[in-house]
Amino acid sequence: METVGTWWMWAGFAGIVLVMLAIDLFVVGGGKQHRVSMREAAAWSGIWVGVSFAFAGVLWWYLDGAAGRTFANETALKFVTGYLIEKSLAVDNVFVWLMLFSFFAVPFELQKRVLIYGVLGAIVMRTIMIFAGVWLIAKFHWLLYVFGAFLLITGIKMWWFAEEKPDLAKNPVVKWIRGHMNVTNELQGERFFVMKEQGGNLVRYATPLFLVLVLVEITDLIFAVDSIPAIFAITTDPFIVLTSNVFAILGLRAMYFLLADMADRFSLLKYGLAVVLMFVGVKMMLIDVFKIPVLISLGAVATIIATSIILSLRKDARERLATPATDAPGT
Repeated sequence: METVGTWWMWAGFAGIVLVMLAIDLFVVGGGKQHRVSMREAAAWSGIWVGVSFAFAGVLWWYLDGAAGRTFANETALKFVTGYLIEKSLAVDNVFVWLMLFSFFAVPFELQKRVLIYGVLGAIVMRTIMIFAGVWLIAKFHWLLYVFGAFLLITGIKMWWFAEEKPDLAKNPVVKWIRGHMNVTNELQGERFFVMKEQGGNLVRYATPLFLVLVLVEITDLIFAVDSIPAIFAITTDPFIVLTSNVFAILGLRAMYFLLADMADRFSLLKYGLAVVLMFVGVKMMLIDVFKIPVLISLGAVATIIATSIILSLRKDARERLATPATDAPGT
């Protein structure tokens, strides 16, 4: 596997990730039950984005001296493009988390523990899948066409079913767990399991928070299957693929709390994400026919996401203006 990463670059990246994880898990929101404010979430989201671009800058600086300006520019652009794609697709992941917490009526102050495991699970799963994917592509180049077709079909399906909301009460995973485990009807704080007396014996019960955790990990896996092939259209260098993925994920918890009260305002964003997947799928399928320059790919992805956000906000503003104000009592 060809990569720009040396052993000390991998070690340095691992150290950065451990420090960022410690900060994200123990500083953002504090070490106890706590509702992260929008202001706090916005500040930390800005910090994570800043750290990611600082990493891109250091990477460019090193490669500029070691391999030349042209190679440094191209590699840094690949990192930024991959980061933007993964960060954009992560928004859809956040919306699913919001739906899960809403369905199970989990208050904000109890969501932190599930999100911690969600982020850790996402990092572990993506690391395994990235190295497996890079190895498979190195052995079987034609898999790029399979990944491209998969992304194209996924984008079309996302567009087609953008307005549909799944019925979690009929989710097969939830039904299976409820059929094979004792589950409490109410939350028990941040605990995933509790012991209850039944027939003179103590019996272990799972809580609804455990159901949420299982569904969060499953959605992490599903989104990893969607998003990892997307960055392979940009590069197959495992160092660039993994670093851009992990940096996009590390700020996911702060982004979740930032978007928690604003999700309804981005009603058209899912269509933008669908177009991104279709664009990347086509790019991957044309990789041996016509290579779309990385700078054009970066511009296309940024334009698609920005356009969908702007149109969403305009649509939300029109709907708010069209909604008649409620008359005050006594008028």
